[in-house]
Amino acid sequence: MGNSSTILAAEESGEFVGYVMILTESTRKTSHRAYMVIGIREDWRGKGLGISLIREGIEWAKERSLTRLELTVVTDNEPAIALYRRMGFEIEGTKRQSLYIDGQYHDEYYMAQLLEA
Repeated sequence: MGNSSTILAAEESGEFVGYVMILTESTRKTSHRAYMVIGIREDWRGKGLGISLIREGIEWAKERSLTRLELTVVTDNEPAIALYRRMGFEIEGTKRQSLYIDGQYHDEYYMAQLLEA
């Protein structure tokens, strides 16, 4: 137990281009899992940076003996969903009207990946 959270940043030529943030929990029942948040600058999407960041995040989680990574993604973000599936995440459910963006409600998929212990 006693896991910590982290932010792994990506930069190119001294310029910030993306990050993966992993948030762990400290209760006995939830200390095996973490929530992953990924952000990539728009002009850097589709260039493999997401794959690298997710791989680094998964490695970080495994080094801390975490066995489950979770994330959410807007249901109409097809490129991100494809990336997450490619990296081993599966859709487990839908969070209906979970986001309010530009005057409209949006659903999110709840996705997760079980990591080998």
